[in-house]
Amino acid sequence: MAGGGGDGGGEAAHETTLDGTTDHSGKPAVRSKTGTWRACPFILGNECCERLAYYGMSSNLVNYMVDRLRQGNAAAANNVNNWSGTCYVMPLLGAFLADAYLGRYRTIAAFMALYIAGLALLTASASAPGLRPPGGGQAPSLGQSAAFFTALYLIAVGTGGIKPCVSSFGADQFDDADPRERQSKSSFFNWFYMSINVGALVASSVLVWVQMNVGWGWGFGIPAAAMAVAVASFLLGSRLYRHQKPGGSPLTRMLQVLVAAWRKRNSPPAADASLLHEAPSDSASAIQGSRKLEHTDQFRWLDRAALVTAADDESKRDPWRLCTVTQVEELKSVARLLPVWASGIVMSAVYSQMSTMFVLQGNTLDPRMGGGAGAFKIPSASLSIFDTISVIAWAPAYDRLVVPAARRWTGHPRGFTQLQRMGIGLAVSVLSMLAAGALEVARLRVAAERGMLDSADYLPISIFWQVPQYFIIGAAEVFTFIGQIEFFYDQSPDAMRSMGTALSLTSSALGSYLSAALVAVVMSITTRNGGLGWIPDNLNRGHLDYFFWLLAALSVVNFFVYLWIAKWYKYKQATTTTTTTTS
Repeated sequence: MAGGGGDGGGEAAHETTLDGTTDHSGKPAVRSKTGTWRACPFILGNECCERLAYYGMSSNLVNYMVDRLRQGNAAAANNVNNWSGTCYVMPLLGAFLADAYLGRYRTIAAFMALYIAGLALLTASASAPGLRPPGGGQAPSLGQSAAFFTALYLIAVGTGGIKPCVSSFGADQFDDADPRERQSKSSFFNWFYMSINVGALVASSVLVWVQMNVGWGWGFGIPAAAMAVAVASFLLGSRLYRHQKPGGSPLTRMLQVLVAAWRKRNSPPAADASLLHEAPSDSASAIQGSRKLEHTDQFRWLDRAALVTAADDESKRDPWRLCTVTQVEELKSVARLLPVWASGIVMSAVYSQMSTMFVLQGNTLDPRMGGGAGAFKIPSASLSIFDTISVIAWAPAYDRLVVPAARRWTGHPRGFTQLQRMGIGLAVSVLSMLAAGALEVARLRVAAERGMLDSADYLPISIFWQVPQYFIIGAAEVFTFIGQIEFFYDQSPDAMRSMGTALSLTSSALGSYLSAALVAVVMSITTRNGGLGWIPDNLNRGHLDYFFWLLAALSVVNFFVYLWIAKWYKYKQATTTTTTTTS
């Protein structure tokens, strides 16, 4: 929230932020003129349009690969999973550039150009003569496939500079050291996730319908136009933004800690944490763009990197031999995040089923709404709209109903801790796989009873029986994914917040890769001796239900491992700078 200014000496004195942020000209950010909710509409508008573009071209991608590129179900699902995984790995590159050199604002602006180029090429590959697949059952040429996949992976690179930076950049608009702004920051993450799902709502309804009924050229062209709007929205707010200064390479700093600790591996540990090296108490952190971090007792062997020995000259510090406590704690913070990060991989594998197995399952169900020859048919990929509706319903319900009720029970200001919130989502995600498996059992039974095992017609089961599994995943998202965004931003060192967000996103990448690996392993094992396997092109002859049971079992195991990790985790403690004023 914006802080008030005051008058001093007949001139207006404006309080600056306490977290070291600057304005567009590089001066200390004035609280009453920059950041907070006044800057957020431009960031949220950007995210909404960018997500509309992303989901507009990705939600129905598996059907495009099957129908136009003539790929089998398993191959198309794997290609989508691999591409989706790459979209969540590339943020490591964008985040590194943002935290180390460019800052979040310039990184977002630069990578948007690649994103739009990819969307333009994708549109051309689906509509331009020569690049467009021939259709009519004919396989595309090598050049046509190359154009399509080049476009996809240009988009994947473009997302690398946007995904890890936009949520962090939005959160940067709120000062951690101000209690009112810190409370608003927690609300920002809910609104941020809401904006994602508003874009996804339009994509999974209107754009999927356009792709299936008007044409793929329009279906991919509209997302390209939406991305152009996203760029305009972001740039319009430039003068209002607060910026965190890039702090140099975090990888170098962490390597320095490891080298310094190894060099002093034979030195006795410090008897007291106060004896460890740190920047003077009246000065800022030695790491630009970062507050000082308080010492913690975990990973004590790393403390040797901050141990002052007779061979050290503090006045001429060699960073490869002597590090500050804050630098050591920076590495400890990342180490503590890794187990929490790993626990999100299975949940992400469950989430990835919405764009693969749920769509393939829905393709066999009756999509008609109403009767008669002119009945409206809802595309199976559009069922993800119910996941979006679930998120849009659950996000405000969490803030207005769940948090107050939980606060009375737990006494915690946020109702649940971030770790508790994520754990609840992991438990809920199990139910979505159980619902999907139960529907598949019923679907296979109907196919057998009606003699439709080899029929290409829709089974007499409404596609709307898929709604529960989508709705449950939406509920799990509100708990796990929003909690994860906030947790990784909050618990990452100040100068590594884009990297922290990117780290959380890579769990989504590995979730997609895990899903692809599971499909490959399952098909390899179940097609031995001439078997059709669990996921054949004719799902009526397969056992997709077994795949859902497998994911449910993995989710249960993952949940109990997560409980142990959450009990072990210690939250970071940061200090703040002093308030300054500008006249």
